[in-house]
Amino acid sequence: MQCEMCGEPVRGIPKLMRIEGAELLVCSRCERYGTEVQQPKKADARRVGSRPGTGATGPVVLAPAQRKRDMFDYMGGDIVEDYAERIRKARMERGLSQKDLAMQMKEKELLIKKIEKAELIPEEDVRKKLEKVLEIHLVDAISDEAEKKTQGKITQTLGDLTIIRKVKK
Repeated sequence: MQCEMCGEPVRGIPKLMRIEGAELLVCSRCERYGTEVQQPKKADARRVGSRPGTGATGPVVLAPAQRKRDMFDYMGGDIVEDYAERIRKARMERGLSQKDLAMQMKEKELLIKKIEKAELIPEEDVRKKLEKVLEIHLVDAISDEAEKKTQGKITQTLGDLTIIRKVKK
């Protein structure tokens, strides 16, 4: 297993640590950067049934623990930086006003205005409606550089996904 912070192989048991608000499985060297997260014991799991100690058919049945999915699980890539310009240009090419576009999408006109001013990044469902109505693409796939690094046995870490640009003085 790899440390989710530095990417080095973990020797021993990885620790679940909260670092900058994110919960990561880290190696012994990286555990100093956060606070340890206490994992609930199996006895504390939710119980299914009408009364404590009994299930619907008799004995206790433990509910399966599932991780909640967030919006990043559904996205294939990142939204393009010039999304506002692409949306405005495609709308104008089709001869639609912001109000007409909003009516076709069954959304509010104010939402379209804020998206076109780049004051608001469209959520996944709104982005899909925009792509369908305007026949455009607003999502870039994962960069080729990041994909090349992940080929083989090594999994991606946060460092693989970030591109650091040096400022010239």
